Amino acid sequence: MIPRYAPPEIAAIFTDEARLQRWLAVELFASEAWAKLGRIPEHALVALRGARIDAQRIAELEAEQGHDLAAFVAGVQETVGDAGRFLHLGLTSSDVVDTALATQLRDAAEVITADCRSLEHALEEQAERHRLTVMMGRTHGVHAEPLTLGVKLANHLDEVRRSRVRLGAATAEIAVGKISGAVGTHASVPADVEEHVCRNLGLEPAAVSTQVLARDRHAAFLTSLALLGAVLERLATTIRLLQITEVDEAEEPFSERQKGSSAMPHKRNPILCERICGLARVLRGYAATAMEDVALWHERDITHSSAERVILPDACALTAYILRLGTRIVQGLNVKPAHMVANLERDGGVVFSQRVLTALVVDAGWTRERAYRAVQSLARRARDGDGGFRDLVAADTEVSLALGPQTIERCFDVGAYLEHIDVTYRRLGLRITDPLDVERNGVPSALAADAGIAGGTPV
Repeated sequence: MIPRYAPPEIAAIFTDEARLQRWLAVELFASEAWAKLGRIPEHALVALRGARIDAQRIAELEAEQGHDLAAFVAGVQETVGDAGRFLHLGLTSSDVVDTALATQLRDAAEVITADCRSLEHALEEQAERHRLTVMMGRTHGVHAEPLTLGVKLANHLDEVRRSRVRLGAATAEIAVGKISGAVGTHASVPADVEEHVCRNLGLEPAAVSTQVLARDRHAAFLTSLALLGAVLERLATTIRLLQITEVDEAEEPFSERQKGSSAMPHKRNPILCERICGLARVLRGYAATAMEDVALWHERDITHSSAERVILPDACALTAYILRLGTRIVQGLNVKPAHMVANLERDGGVVFSQRVLTALVVDAGWTRERAYRAVQSLARRARDGDGGFRDLVAADTEVSLALGPQTIERCFDVGAYLEHIDVTYRRLGLRITDPLDVERNGVPSALAADAGIAGGTPV
C-alpha cells in the first residue's frame, strides 16, 4: 500500500497490528464459544482474555516457522501460560484469516461508501447549479445537439449512485465468516462456535465453505471497486476532454501557486483527472487477479493468498483515494459558460440542423430524403466556411419559402432542447430551483447575459 494513495482510515484497517488484533478477536470469540460448550475451563478463558500481541516476537517466530498464523498462535500462547494450550482449539488457519479479513473488507467498504456519498453530494450540487448552463453535446467527439452541464453531470451522478448500490451488494457477500475446520465440515469445531464468532463480529456464517471462503465473493467485491473506478474514470475523462485547449469549457481546479509544467509557465494540465484514469486501470487489473483466484484446487490451495495481500488492501485504498480526488475536482470545477456558448454557435448554429430537417418534413411537407439532403448541403457549406448555417438557411430560396421567418427562428431556439430536462431532475430527486420558463427558452436572464445568449438563442 503506497502512502501517497492510501487514505489514513483505510491504511489503519490494514496495518499489521490491526490484522493481528482482528485475528486475536476471532480466536477469543471462538474460545468463548468453546467455554460455553464446556470444552475450555472458565479460568483458562479468563487467562486467554488477557492475551497480548507482541508483534516483534510473532515476526521472529514467523521467520523461524515460515507460517504467519502458526507464529501468531505461538506468540499469543507465550503470553497466557498454561491456558495457551486451549487457544486455536479445533481451528484451521483460514478460519481465523478469512473471518478476520471479512471484517477488514466490510469496514473498508464503509469508508468507501461514505466517500461515494460525498462525491454524490458534490455532483448533486453542481448538477443543480448548472441545470441551465447550456453547452454542446458531443457524440463520437463531434458536436451533436445542445444540452446543459447539469444534465451531463446528472449522468455521472446516476453512475456513482449505482456503483454505491453495487458495492453494497458485494459487501454483503463478503461480510461472512467461517469457523468450519480443515475442509469445511465442522468435524473439529461445531457450528455453534462458528455462529458465536460471526455474531460477535457482525458477520453472517457462510452457508458452506471449504478450508476457505469461496473466492467468488472476493472477486465480486474487487469487481465492484473496479467498476466504481471505471465510473470515476469516465467522469475524469469528461473533464479532461472539456479542458482541451480547443474546447476550453471547464477545467479541474488549479491553485494559485501550482505549476503545470517545469518548462512552460502557461500550462494548466488536468493532472488530477489523469491520476484517476491511471489508478482506475490498476483497479481493473486487481479485479482480473481476483477472478483468477476463484478456481482454487479442491478444498483450497494457497495461490490466492499472496495476491490478496496486495490487491485487497490496495484496491480499497485506491478506491477511497480516487473518490476523494474526484470530489475535490467536482467541487472546484472551473466552468466557462461563455466558451460553451461560443462552441455552441460555431459555424453559425449548424447543430440546429435536426430542427430545420424536422420543420421541413412536418411543417413544409417535404419528403425526409429531400429535406435531409437540402439541410446536409447547407450544413456542409457552413462547415466549409461559406457562411453561418442560420444565414445560409435564411438565404436559401426553397428552404426559406417553405418555412418562413418565424419557423426558421423557432428552429434555432435553444430552449427547445431544455424543455424536458426537468424530467431527468425529478427522476434523480434533484432540486429544480428555477422552474423552466419556456417563454425565456429555459435560459435565466443572468445566465443569458453572462453567456452571450439573447432570448435563449445563441448570437
